[in-house]
Amino acid sequence: MLAVAVVAVLVAVSVALAASSVTKVHLQAGNLLVIGEGGFSPSALPKNVDAPITIFGKGRLGTADGSLPPILKTIEFEFDRHGSIQTLGLPVCTPGRLQSTTVPQARKLCPGAMVGKGFGHAVVKFPEQAPIPVSSPITIFNGPRLDGDPSVIAHFYTTIPAPVAFVVPVRIETISNGRYGYRVKAKVPKLAGGSGVPLSGSIRIGRRWTYKGVKHSYINARCADGRLQATGKFSFDDGSLLRGTFLNPCQSLG
Repeated sequence: MLAVAVVAVLVAVSVALAASSVTKVHLQAGNLLVIGEGGFSPSALPKNVDAPITIFGKGRLGTADGSLPPILKTIEFEFDRHGSIQTLGLPVCTPGRLQSTTVPQARKLCPGAMVGKGFGHAVVKFPEQAPIPVSSPITIFNGPRLDGDPSVIAHFYTTIPAPVAFVVPVRIETISNGRYGYRVKAKVPKLAGGSGVPLSGSIRIGRRWTYKGVKHSYINARCADGRLQATGKFSFDDGSLLRGTFLNPCQSLG
């Protein structure tokens, strides 16, 4: 699936990170590695009310011995309840509008719904052939509500082995699980019939707009108790499973 899977992981990690500098993440299970860094700005947040933020992240999948990693199948993240997604007055794009579109076409169709942009890299490995590099810009759109929860749509486009657009809806589920208030689950679509291996990606998400004279921000957070936190798990086609909890101190403005 190109690197949208990697980017989704990084976005969730980034939401959990609040520090005065970029924070690095390193997970390992046997030979498998997930390495990334992310953060958000501004780094100092109010204690009792949510404030607008922009999140950013980048990272890669790899192995300790330098071989291609297994293919990522699913991701699941739960992240801190001290934050919110706001969509009031924000235009919505639907998966149907983005089908069979190139990156410029998708962005032209739903310009008001864009909440983030990034870039992904992968390789396609066919039997008895050298790996073929694949890359694409990634666009994150505000999607329709799913069972009352907000959603995003990740879009990217590749021409290997044939031109195809990938449109990946992801629900941002509201939950009540102690420290965690939101859950993201995603099944990774197959690239090149299952021969594509995601390797790296980067993303930046943040959108501000005015609706009926009131300013709004897509992503918001507060520093209620000195830290923000997330937990995630990633499953791969060889049976590997990576789990991690990510936390960092944040600076409260009072």
